[in-house]
Amino acid sequence: MSVPEGAAFHIHIKINSALLMFRESSSSLKDPRLSPIHAIPVVLITIMPDTHTLPTNLFTELAATIRGDVYQSTDPNFVDYSKMFNGDVKVAAMAVACPLDAQDVSRIIVFCQNHSLTISIKAGGYGTAGWAVGGDIIVDLSRIVQTDIESPKDDGSFTSIRDMPPPGSKGKEKAATDISDIAASGKRRRDDDARLRVYGASSESLERFLHPADMSEPLRPSIRRRLDASPQTDDPSPQISASPAIPSESIPVLPLESVCGRPATLTRSIPPTSPPTPPSQSSVSSPSIAADPFGYLDDDLTQNPPPAPSTSRLVRHLPSSMFASPAFLSSTQNMLTYATPLHSHAYVTFGAGMRQKEVDQFCAANPLEAQSLAGGRSAVPYHIPFAAHPAGSAVMLLGGFGFLGRLHGLSIDNLVEAEVVLADGRIVITNESEHPDLWWALRGAGPAFGVVTRYKARAFPVPVVFAGSLIYRFHRATAPSLIKHFRDCVKGAPRELYANVLLTAGPAGQDSLVVIQMCYVGPKVKGQEFLQAISSWDGERCLLNEVDEKSFLHQQDSVAQVLRGKAGNKWYIRSALIHSLPDDIVNKTVLQFAETPVGCTWLFELAGGALVDFENSSLPKSQRQAAFTIAALHQWDIDFEDPRCVESAEEWIAETLAPVAIGGPLPSVSLSILDDVEVSQFHEQFLGRHEPPGRVMACFGENWNRLCEVKRTYDPSNFFRNSLWPLNAEGEVVPPEEHEPEHVRF
Repeated sequence: MSVPEGAAFHIHIKINSALLMFRESSSSLKDPRLSPIHAIPVVLITIMPDTHTLPTNLFTELAATIRGDVYQSTDPNFVDYSKMFNGDVKVAAMAVACPLDAQDVSRIIVFCQNHSLTISIKAGGYGTAGWAVGGDIIVDLSRIVQTDIESPKDDGSFTSIRDMPPPGSKGKEKAATDISDIAASGKRRRDDDARLRVYGASSESLERFLHPADMSEPLRPSIRRRLDASPQTDDPSPQISASPAIPSESIPVLPLESVCGRPATLTRSIPPTSPPTPPSQSSVSSPSIAADPFGYLDDDLTQNPPPAPSTSRLVRHLPSSMFASPAFLSSTQNMLTYATPLHSHAYVTFGAGMRQKEVDQFCAANPLEAQSLAGGRSAVPYHIPFAAHPAGSAVMLLGGFGFLGRLHGLSIDNLVEAEVVLADGRIVITNESEHPDLWWALRGAGPAFGVVTRYKARAFPVPVVFAGSLIYRFHRATAPSLIKHFRDCVKGAPRELYANVLLTAGPAGQDSLVVIQMCYVGPKVKGQEFLQAISSWDGERCLLNEVDEKSFLHQQDSVAQVLRGKAGNKWYIRSALIHSLPDDIVNKTVLQFAETPVGCTWLFELAGGALVDFENSSLPKSQRQAAFTIAALHQWDIDFEDPRCVESAEEWIAETLAPVAIGGPLPSVSLSILDDVEVSQFHEQFLGRHEPPGRVMACFGENWNRLCEVKRTYDPSNFFRNSLWPLNAEGEVVPPEEHEPEHVRF
């Protein structure tokens, strides 16, 4: 390797897993202490610059190898592409590469293998452990964004990824965002993130409740509100009831004109649009420790940005331009949702650079044909069972339990095909019949086996959901009764009902809250039965009931709206699966939560339903039989130190819940809050930072040994070590402090 003149360097010594074998008879070895055959580790010596940048000759080689961009650690764009949601992760990578397709990813992998460089894959940046930025080279997948939707073929099958147009190609109709359309700057990435990190439109009444001082101007009203002649009052009251401006029975169904064709497959795309200027805010809080460490609760409300307009031919031929307008798509309820879908499911293909919220926006803007209740033609959006916003594409590999999970299963259960780049650079298509062992391992532990560049998943028609939040003041004397009431109400609930209860911080300077969220995927009249049962608890006055019919797209923002997460904070997360929720566990939980710092949220989420229907993945059956998923989501200011932020989560998960815990959590890994780059995945169950290796293995239970066998087949050298995988190439356990990137403060 050539050394640039005048550069300062240090020696990086690494012991390779390969061994040199010597025999006693070798003329080069005369030491009598050596036995007949000896293994001596190979020591690789790599010269690296002290500035921890990629040497010039290697940078030039990598930049010439791929079509995408490469940024040195000294480039201003490097910060934008390497930034993590968790502000406590120290990034020590030498460069970030932004591939445009699987071929680029393959070339990067081969380059890193040839030069003994480690790699990390960033598909969102939500994982709190920092694995996405733990390698010498960060591979940021944000530019692989091709997305389309198709109805099933007559036999129920789909078009394989290998038969679809490659990213950037054009057919009769533009199939995806052109590679040339993707801005090559970190600023565009920041703008995109700011646009996606707005959740207030999920419920204006909830936003008014959580941010009373920020509501001098209302959010942009929904279509339903504009159709109401009587203005809404801005006078806040102690108890708020969010009711629709128009009864659902009066919502018209617009017929579809006969000019619209009926293709068997409809291809969609999100056209490049210039996002609005992001709000002025720092990704890291003020360094003043004297200030409120949880000042994120006072953040200014950001106006909801307009979504990308629909490019659907079906939508464009409606007799009114209302549906294709951003204002219509941003409404909390879609007037075309009262229709019967023609298909039980559809298939959505999307690149690994698509955040999950972007996929949901695409699906909402590109509905498929349906039959209206009035007898005409209409349209219904189809959505993939994702975790709640925000999350990234890797949610398809690590679990993914959300509002549709009890009805249709986890995200990994609805993945039908994937394009994967392996550790040796090969690009393969995997599904239930191709590379079946890889297919099995990928769904549950995917990041440890390869880099997925494109996904194809089932999506289901979701015309409208009956959903929202009920909010009560947290009081240690009454909260146990409320949680037990919730538990009893959802016992034996149908699969159409999703429900959770959160203990979380209240508005700035006010009491903590108990928030119950429900989402019924079905008729309003049926959902109201569960709402009436849950809201019948009279131990405390309900401060807000905003449950009503909504679009699924807006409901997906509801968890993030309540949690009010902030990128750049320190994050500490622990999760578990439990088989029951007995009274004593509830009582202890409430007493413990009463002593936690302000930035803590604890979650009980109803599991079960369709989760038990799927078995052919690396996630074991025992995990799927859990009654509830549990999570402690803790965030605090980057310059604030309080041991309770960590200790309280550990005590609750590892001690209080231990008697009812089932192995480890679902491996899903990220936060359902907000992000600063793109995504990884999660919302409630996941592996966090400094996770004990035993908990990681417990995620896979009886499947762990088989998973290790598949790992030895596809990645014997543990090239994808910057992942949840807790072992080294020799199969030895790696302590978490050696497995994760350095943390700024911990």
